[in-house]
Amino acid sequence: MAGRVVGLLLAAAVPALAQTPTLVDRGYREMYNLQFAKAHETFRQWQAEHPDDPIGPASDAAAYLFSEFDRLHVLEVELFVDDAKFESRSEARPDQAARQGFELGLARSNEVAKRTLAHDPDNADALFAMALVDGLRADYLSLIERRDLAALSYVKSGRGWAEKLLTKHPDYCDGYLAVGVENYLLSLKPAPLRWLLRMSGAQTDKQTGIDKLRITAEKGRYLLPYARLLLAVAAVRDGDRGRGVQLLQWLAQQFPQNQLYSRELAKIEPASSPNRPVGP
Repeated sequence: MAGRVVGLLLAAAVPALAQTPTLVDRGYREMYNLQFAKAHETFRQWQAEHPDDPIGPASDAAAYLFSEFDRLHVLEVELFVDDAKFESRSEARPDQAARQGFELGLARSNEVAKRTLAHDPDNADALFAMALVDGLRADYLSLIERRDLAALSYVKSGRGWAEKLLTKHPDYCDGYLAVGVENYLLSLKPAPLRWLLRMSGAQTDKQTGIDKLRITAEKGRYLLPYARLLLAVAAVRDGDRGRGVQLLQWLAQQFPQNQLYSRELAKIEPASSPNRPVGP
């Protein structure tokens, strides 16, 4: 389960917003409904109207990555519960056009974010964009290219940017996902390997990971649904299938065109109890 080290630091859709939804919010909803062409169009419209916002190009990169995940079926929850199946997954064949668009989005976001941070080092969106770029890069390296050690360095870097963000902006709840993913997923490794990971600077505390994921699952904006997916995985791994069902039901209701959630729900629903409230 080495590849699981990176999690999937993707942005997700349908945020719990206090403010008016933007084109970025709409783009994420389209992306997670597998409407990738619409998502790209929406994110690019946002970039044209807001060229100094680094989240736009990072989000466009996320749409390319998620389209690859969908094409290659690497987001199956079962892969993140069955260790042997995860390790024996077939090698991916990346789409070069998608990769080119992905790299372009990351480069643009990185450039805009660094330019913003040069004169405004506490800018929340720029700090979040840096964390998101590192997370997306880690996802591609691990889940597409299966270069897990290279991915780990981006996981730690992304967590570092997220910690900077949360120090100044503790209410930027999407930032907690980077910390939560690293701690939870690395905590699943055997004890000797966890010790080595901690020696390398990685964070491997399971409960810390779950606690941080819950913050994003309750209050996140772009990452809220993805945090709930990870909590569903955690619930199934811990034998709480009823909890996993409730979380997957919410995702399936919110994103009816994304068959991932309904497929995974069908695998575990018969063995679960349905009478539990939906939520993180």
